[in-house]
Amino acid sequence: MIASRILALGAVALVLGAGTAVAQEPTPHDMLLATLWNQRSVEYKGNALTVYALAKIRLEQALADKSWTAAPAEQKGDFANLPPAVVLDVDETVLDNSPYEVWLLKNNQTFGLKTWNEFCAAQISRAVPGAVEFTKFADSKGVKVFYLTGRGVETEKDTRANMEKLGFPMGGNVDTFLMQGKQKDWGSAKSTRRAAITKDYRLLLNFGDNFGDFDDRYRLSEAEREKAFDENKERWGREWLVLANPTYGSFESAPFGHDFKKSREEQRKAKWDALEGWAGPKP
Repeated sequence: MIASRILALGAVALVLGAGTAVAQEPTPHDMLLATLWNQRSVEYKGNALTVYALAKIRLEQALADKSWTAAPAEQKGDFANLPPAVVLDVDETVLDNSPYEVWLLKNNQTFGLKTWNEFCAAQISRAVPGAVEFTKFADSKGVKVFYLTGRGVETEKDTRANMEKLGFPMGGNVDTFLMQGKQKDWGSAKSTRRAAITKDYRLLLNFGDNFGDFDDRYRLSEAEREKAFDENKERWGREWLVLANPTYGSFESAPFGHDFKKSREEQRKAKWDALEGWAGPKP
């Protein structure tokens, strides 16, 4: 799960090895409106700034309440006096990668690890509005800032360099970048990495853009996802803070059972069929 606007989108295509961008006629694409919203809307910026403004309030509350934890499943034992920490997903939570989505859209491509890693290597992602300011605020309060990302360990150097240039706290002498695959049991599910943090820290807030950033049950059926969501409903907006991301995530793969072997046409039909609509005007 995985901005940066640059002056010319053609530069993104060049970085990704797509050659020189040329004028083209727009074609219908599932991602058009969502990507346009992420790149061009003030509403996107307003949503992100709202989440991070709320986060500052929640952080102060969490620091004052020694029983507060954002990791109810992983925080074990007597954690009240552990040093405080927050954990943030990276892609679409602190980094905006919309130029990669634009490249996919304009070249009629789907996500691929090779092109994604090339995009990460370009180090052109920009900060999600409010993210740098919040993480600096947390750091100033003595709160350790961890980044728990779905990016593979092979992208760590580029990810660190990109985020350091943007001004994110780097963790000092503590390794705060928990990349997928960095340890043997650090797969796409994030609970094992949260558990590694909670051995030494009280986790105050958890940020993400995808259900899987909070709960390992994100790849279940839609009904099971709803059940898992309801079990933790009181945490949203308190210790769990979610950034809006309509471009990709487990929400859009749930209708086709997260089976990416299905054709794009089969995936689209499953999403189409999942929608609940108005019957239309009476004859």
